[in-house]
Amino acid sequence: MFFQWLKRYMPRSLYARAALILVVPIVALQIVISVVFIKRDLEDVTVQMTATIQREMELLRQFADAAPDQETALAQIAPLLQPLQMQARFLPPGAPLPEDEFSLIEFSGRVVREEMEKTFPGFLAARFLPDRMVQVYFGTAHGLVELSFDRRRLTAAAPHQLIVTMLLFGFLMMMISFLYMRNQLRPIKRLANAAEAFGRGRAVPYSPSGATEVRAAGSAFLDMRARIERQIEQRTLMLSGVSHDLRTPLTRMKLELAMLDEEDAAPMLRDVDEMQALLDAFLDFSRGAAVSEPEPVDPQELVRGIISDWQRQEKQVALGEMTGAGEVMLRRQPMQRAVSNLISNAVRYGSRARVSVAVTDKSMRIRVEDDGPGIPAEQRGDAVRPFTRLDPARNQDRGTGVGLGLAIVADTARAHGGTLRLGESTDLGGLKADIVIAR
Repeated sequence: MFFQWLKRYMPRSLYARAALILVVPIVALQIVISVVFIKRDLEDVTVQMTATIQREMELLRQFADAAPDQETALAQIAPLLQPLQMQARFLPPGAPLPEDEFSLIEFSGRVVREEMEKTFPGFLAARFLPDRMVQVYFGTAHGLVELSFDRRRLTAAAPHQLIVTMLLFGFLMMMISFLYMRNQLRPIKRLANAAEAFGRGRAVPYSPSGATEVRAAGSAFLDMRARIERQIEQRTLMLSGVSHDLRTPLTRMKLELAMLDEEDAAPMLRDVDEMQALLDAFLDFSRGAAVSEPEPVDPQELVRGIISDWQRQEKQVALGEMTGAGEVMLRRQPMQRAVSNLISNAVRYGSRARVSVAVTDKSMRIRVEDDGPGIPAEQRGDAVRPFTRLDPARNQDRGTGVGLGLAIVADTARAHGGTLRLGESTDLGGLKADIVIAR
């Protein structure tokens, strides 16, 4: 459960996750080393140096306590101050009691104060001045003494050098690692872009590069792409060949029927025309969406032209809401065929159709609605399969087909990296078909 909760806050991209894997151990290692150094080594050294200073302070206090007054006390400890490299003076009577003085980043000074408070009786305060001097105040028999000396006698000279060096080189190593990691992830990104482009129906140039595993994945992708292209080509050639071969006997049948009486030949001519329509559907399905290269197309202009063609056939096809503007990379002929198939289904199974277009910065949507019986929700998945006809859902008295209309539309949408969504029209009450394509 904890990992499931944590997964929501983890980065999504491979580069961000790799960077997190790289940064977290380095930062954790530096924190551990810094804490261990500060709490163990630096603190121990400071305690040892403080103990040495305390012994010297105790010696000075014994000499001062043995003197009868402050002047004699200063005279007796003067010979000791020079070799100890210290300065001492008594605070004047009535002077305010001194207080501790530390900077915000002063660590060693606080350790010194805590150690002296515990082990040195009479200790009052310690001041760590900006000029690298330390002033320690403690009591004697003749009053408070201010003892001044260089802080290098009490704390390490540069305790931050190790931490600064560690952080500096750690940051430098991370930058080098980031550059190296970026170069290693670039081939993976190129492979992902090539796979995404192939899913949208485009074959962009790609050659395997990078580490051995990435090269193996790239080679496997190229082999897969080649196999899929060969299968598509074989399917196209097979269906196109069969459809073209069947056109010849159909043409002969039309010529033979033309020699008969119109009344006798009419039923057979209708059958021949229906077979011709089925062959055209086979050809459209075999072509797919790979007959042309994507080009900048204004979807609103495309839809207006398609609607005009249907209106010239005296079909009730209306132009719906048009929102957004801009061009989208589309294959013009397959997209025209897909929209025309949706309109053909709409006017075949309903009395009128409405087409609307919505263009945004991220997607394009072409919607075709009708007032027909629609398709039940549980059968919409089967409706987009090839050679599937949903007799209960459609009015078969108004025409029939081989079941490729919605399959062609779905195939065209997938070839553009989009999808076909079926639903129920809230305004017309029939089927609502949306072609949604990412920009």
